[in-house]
Amino acid sequence: MTRKLLVTGSSGLIGSEVVTYFDALGWEVHGIDNNMRADFFGQNGDTRWNQRRLIANCHNFHHHELDMRNRQGVLECIEQLKPDLVVHTAAQPSHDLAASRPFDDFDVNAGGTLNLLESVRQYAPEAVFVHMSTNKVYGDAPNELPLKELETRWDYAEEADYNGIREDFRIDRSKHSIFGASKVAADVMVQEYGRYFGLRTCCLRGGCLTGPNHSGVELHGFLSYLIKVNASGGTYRIYGYKGKQVRDNIHAYDVARFIEAFANNPRSGEVYNLGGGRGNSVSILEAFDHAAQLSGNRMQYEYVDKNREGDHICYISDLSKMKAHYPEWDITKTLPVIFEEIYCSWRERIAE
Repeated sequence: MTRKLLVTGSSGLIGSEVVTYFDALGWEVHGIDNNMRADFFGQNGDTRWNQRRLIANCHNFHHHELDMRNRQGVLECIEQLKPDLVVHTAAQPSHDLAASRPFDDFDVNAGGTLNLLESVRQYAPEAVFVHMSTNKVYGDAPNELPLKELETRWDYAEEADYNGIREDFRIDRSKHSIFGASKVAADVMVQEYGRYFGLRTCCLRGGCLTGPNHSGVELHGFLSYLIKVNASGGTYRIYGYKGKQVRDNIHAYDVARFIEAFANNPRSGEVYNLGGGRGNSVSILEAFDHAAQLSGNRMQYEYVDKNREGDHICYISDLSKMKAHYPEWDITKTLPVIFEEIYCSWRERIAE
């Protein structure tokens, strides 16, 4: 019997990768998306091109135009489909935008997640539920770790922190941004539906999730947007920290691979820090050099001497727990491969 997957935010970066990955495995794949990203970010955030790509290229994909805030619509969708696996990637993903649209941010991130969880509890309680959370649930607390300034990046000063942030790092008593707070609410609710109701759930606290199918914009999509600016000859704005702030980048394909591993051996109420780890970490200044080597364009940038609220100075995901629970999983897409794939994608899109 063909297994059934429901992906929310199916036209986005992670959602579309999950659709493609599980479609290739022979699953019946359903996607929920209403192009809310275009409302949040304007024309440059539009994801309809990705929706069209999925419909054209996938063998067994079905698109559902639905707003996650529509409680009755979500209930009816789950009641009708009764999926075996739910991957929840739909979200309002921007710190800056959340501050200007807090009701939309909370209604989508927290309310939409609750709508989906309760629908699954009522109509598909045996389903595996994977929630794309964020490392912003830790707020700016990681900035309290002792840091050292190197030539091109900040790094952890203590040997004990070398591998990065673990899942037992605190999530309270820190500044999250409004976006981070709404994602905390969703994250804790997903855990609670696992612990209290026994649903098979996990939260994936993503670092910088990236790949060639990202509609990167300044307010969201660090690496994709940076490479786009370089390839098009634009000017990039650095917000504070001397451009030495560090992010670990994980390709959407490796995210989809972990979701498969969890779906095959699910747990209840679990949390994993999902990122590229130290091997895929890069600062903004280092990313400038990587992009310039691919395009031949020297990076044009301006510096704003004010960091974004709640922004991390150095964030690397400790992948130890993921690898301990799922030893068959590891990073397969290295940083150079990620840069090249994103650059080639933007070069094609810019030329169109």
